[in-house]
Amino acid sequence: LPTPVLAYAIRHLGAVAGVEVTASHNPPRDNGYKVYLGDGSQIVPPADGEIAAAIAAVGPLDTVPRPGNGWETLGDEVLDAYLARTDAVLAAGSPRTAHVVYTAMHGVGTSVLTAAFDRAGFPAPVLVAEQAEPDPAFPTVAFPNPEEPGAMDLAFATARRSDPDLVIANDPDADRCAVAVPVPDLGGVSGSGVFAESIVSSSLLGRIAEKAGLGYEETLTGFKWIARVEGLRYGYEEALGYCVDPDGVRDKDGVTAALLVAELASVLKEQGRTLLDLLDDLALEHGLHATDQLSVRVEDLSVIADAMRRLREQPPAALAGLAVTSAEDLARGTELLPATDGLRYHLEGARVIVRPSGTEPKLKCYLEVVVPVGSADELPAARAKGAELLTGIKRDLAAAAGI
Repeated sequence: LPTPVLAYAIRHLGAVAGVEVTASHNPPRDNGYKVYLGDGSQIVPPADGEIAAAIAAVGPLDTVPRPGNGWETLGDEVLDAYLARTDAVLAAGSPRTAHVVYTAMHGVGTSVLTAAFDRAGFPAPVLVAEQAEPDPAFPTVAFPNPEEPGAMDLAFATARRSDPDLVIANDPDADRCAVAVPVPDLGGVSGSGVFAESIVSSSLLGRIAEKAGLGYEETLTGFKWIARVEGLRYGYEEALGYCVDPDGVRDKDGVTAALLVAELASVLKEQGRTLLDLLDDLALEHGLHATDQLSVRVEDLSVIADAMRRLREQPPAALAGLAVTSAEDLARGTELLPATDGLRYHLEGARVIVRPSGTEPKLKCYLEVVVPVGSADELPAARAKGAELLTGIKRDLAAAAGI
C-alpha cells in the first residue's frame, strides 16, 4: 500500500509507530524503510539516532528475539477509511471532468489512486500499462523518480495517444505527485491556516501566502519537519511532495494531491483555461519564479565532503554575473532553523542552497531566480531570461564546488 496510507493508519488505529518497507523513488538496490511515530509524522532526532544505535547493537540474527504468533494482519478497513478521508480535499459539488493519464512508476499507487478517482466521480484515469503493476525491479526506468530525465517518457507517449488534460505520476510508494500538462506548439486562496515549505523549495509560496493573508513558515528539508508546523493547511517541497490534508495524513501524499490537482484542472476547464494560464497569472502577480536543480550522484562520498569544504572555504562572490549579497552556513543554525549541513547564498534576484542529500549519495544544489514581469507580453522574454540565468548559475556553481 502507499506510504500515505500507513501515515494515516497510525493515527486512525492509535498505533505507537509505523514502518513502511520501500525503495521509494530510488533504484531497487536502495531498498529501505520509513519510520513514523505515534503522531503520524516521520521520525526526527533523537529517535533516528536511537534507532541507528539499536541497529548497530544487533548481534547474530539467531539471538534477536522474535514474536511467536503475535502478528495481526488487517483487512481492508484501514484502506477504506483512508479512501473515505480523501473526500476531505475536494470541495462539495466541484466539477470532476478532467481526463488524466496516470503512471504508478512500477509502484503501489494504481489501485488506490484509481479507487480514489472513482469514489470522487472523476473519469477513470488512462493507465500507463507498462508501469501500472508493482514490480520491484522497476524495469522501464533507471530511477523510478518522476524528476529524473526519461522517467516520464512512457507517460508522455501514452498522453500523445489519448489527449488528456493532465498527466499525473506517483513515485513507487505514491507519496510524491508529479503533474504534466499539454504545451501548445507556439487563482486565488482564501481561508485560514499556515502554508509551509522547506528551505529548498520555491519562495513563491511565501509570496502567495502573504498576498492571501495566511501564515507562512520555512522548515528544514523533509516532511518530517513540514508536517510538524502548527496550524498547517498546505505543505510543499520541491521534490514533488504535497501535504493537502494534514488533519488526515501528516506527510506528503501523492493520492490526495492528485485528486486536488485534477479538481483544479476541472474548474479551469469549465472556464476555458488551463493550469498553464494559472501559472501565468502567478508570474504576473508575483514575478516569474524559475527553479532548477544541480544534482551530482557520486560513488565516493568524499567528493561531497570536499565540495562542501571548498564552498565553505572559498564561497563564490558572484554566479552568472549576479553578485552574492549574503552567504549563510546552515551548519551553525539560524534564528528560525536548527543546524543542518547546508549552505545558502542570496544573490541579486536569485537564491542558491547546497546540501548533501539525506537519502541518496548526491550533492544537491537548489536554484531559484525571480524575474519581474510587467505584462503578459513580457512572459516569454522573462522565461528565457530565467532559463539563461539558471544555466549560468549551474555552470558557475559547479566550477566553484569543483564538481
